[in-house]
Order: sequence, then structure tokens, then C-alpha cells
Amino acid sequence: MNYKSLCADDTNGEFKIEIIDNKIEENLEDGQLLIKVYYSSLNYKDAMALNGNKAKIMRDLPMSPGIDLSGIVEKSLSSDFKIGDEVLVTGFGMGEKFSGGYSQFVKINSDYVIKKPNNLSFKEAMILGTAGYTAMLAVDEIRKSKINKTKSKILISGSTGGVASISILLLAAMDYQICALTSKNKQESYLKYLGANEVISTNDFLDNNAKPLNPSKWIAAIDTLGGSVLSSILASMNYGGIAISTGNALSNELPATVLPFILRSIKLIGIDSVYSSIANRNKIWSTYCDLINKEILDSLTTEIKIKDLSSYAKKMLEGQLKGRVVVNIKDS
Repeated sequence: MNYKSLCADDTNGEFKIEIIDNKIEENLEDGQLLIKVYYSSLNYKDAMALNGNKAKIMRDLPMSPGIDLSGIVEKSLSSDFKIGDEVLVTGFGMGEKFSGGYSQFVKINSDYVIKKPNNLSFKEAMILGTAGYTAMLAVDEIRKSKINKTKSKILISGSTGGVASISILLLAAMDYQICALTSKNKQESYLKYLGANEVISTNDFLDNNAKPLNPSKWIAAIDTLGGSVLSSILASMNYGGIAISTGNALSNELPATVLPFILRSIKLIGIDSVYSSIANRNKIWSTYCDLINKEILDSLTTEIKIKDLSSYAKKMLEGQLKGRVVVNIKDS
């Protein structure tokens, strides 16, 4: 039986992406699963991989990109899973160290797999996907900090992106006050539809918060950008505030001072969704997926097929997309 996959290769120094036909590998090793993939998604890391393998996201070519997937177990040599189980995978190096979700069948170690929550469809699981899981982890840190919801607003940067959009949805469902930061024009109605109470321009924010220590404005923040945006967020946090770093879409650098830390006792927490434990994944997915407004979730989603991935990856890197892009693998 043949199946399709997107294959990235670097032949004679020339990077190329193409859809190829493969034969299903029937032989599994102990602990492995063969998964029939229904959906994957397009994340910023995927977009870099698809556009010339920027930052060497994929370590060993040829391989199929795609850092997440949802699907059904076709064959199992694991005592934890049986044929027919509905599952999902995010992270653990999939689509980086070994072939990923842009393939109609994937052979994978069962240690990287969790059972899909029953209240999510395959598509919904990947609308959330890696971005959603990252957002859940960030929101969980804010929830654990037990901040006063009425004290001040939570700032979300890069707010039309996947992690930020889902963060807004989750925080709004828990009645937090949210300020969305965006560099894109005419997105106020979209962001308020997601649940933001206020929308401000990234440029205005940077202009008004350029000092090492600025007036206190935010009790918490989720940053997806890094660089000058994160440093300005840190410099404008309330006393005892908590800032969550989830991405580096703007920059890897952090041109900050220690002043907000030693004078306002703020905390900066990094989120690693790639190697989070299976136990934590099961807990986080079961805790937060019920809070998602599925009608809004679906409305912020664009569905594509494997053949569309390269063009949408370019759009993502150019900042032309908002919300989430899911990839219908099964019908590709």
C-alpha cells in the first residue's frame, strides 16, 4: 500500500521540497506505533523548515517536516496503545530529528504519543496542536501564580499568531482582562472577537516603553516575539508580575537590564513545549481543552492540504497570516 508524504531534501547543496509516494513500512520495533495521520498544522518552526530549512530546523535530511499530528493507530507494538486508538503528537523532535506529520503514515516511538482528548475532533486537536499546547502551558503558569484578575491587564504580544490567539481565547474564558499587542493594521475587531479587552499597536508600545524601567502596567504577559518587545514588556511589569516567554519570532536577543527584576521582583519564565513530559501533557490537555470556545476556534482557522504548505509557509514568515493553519493530511 502506498501513501503520500512531503519530503525535504538537500541534494548537492540545493534544498528542495516535493510530494513523494512511499510504501508503508510494516515492520515495527518494540514500543513503536504506525499512525495513520488525519491532520497536522503549520507552525512558525515548520515555516522556517519549509523555506530553505532556516536555522537548520530539520537536522537530518531527507525527512518529512511537520512538528505535530493527530491520527489513528494502525499498528502497535506498545502495551500502552491498541489499534484504533485516536492519538496526537506534538514536539519531542518530530519534524526536526525524525520525520514528522506531513505524511499520511508515520512510524513513531509510543513514548512521544498521547491519546487525543475525546471532546476534540482530529481537526480541532491540530487547530490547537503545538501552538495550542504552548499557549496552555503559558496560561497554566499564569493560573498557578494566582494573580488578582481585577488588579490589571495581561499583555499578549504577536497577538494574531497561533500561540497568542489561543492564549487570548483561554484567558478570556477564565475572565482575565487582556490587552493584545499587534503590528498589523485593522486587527482590532478580530482580536476583540477572540476576547481581548484592549488592542494597542506594537510600534506605539515600543515608543512609550523605551526606558530600562517604565510605568507599571501589566500584572502578567505572554510574549511570542522576544527582542525589544520582550525587554519593553519586562520594563513595564507591575511589582511581582510574571512574564512568560514562548517564542522568538522577532529576535533571539533580549536587550534588557536587571532593574525590573531587582526593583519590582518580577519573574520571567520560559516555556518549552517540545520536551514537556507525557504526564504533564495529559494533565494540561485535559485541563484546558474544555475551556476553548470551539466556534471561535474554528473561525480563526484556515484548512489547507499538503500541496499548499510551501506557499502558506512563506505567507507565515512574511506576517501575512493570522490565527491557525491546519493541514488535512488524510485527504491530500
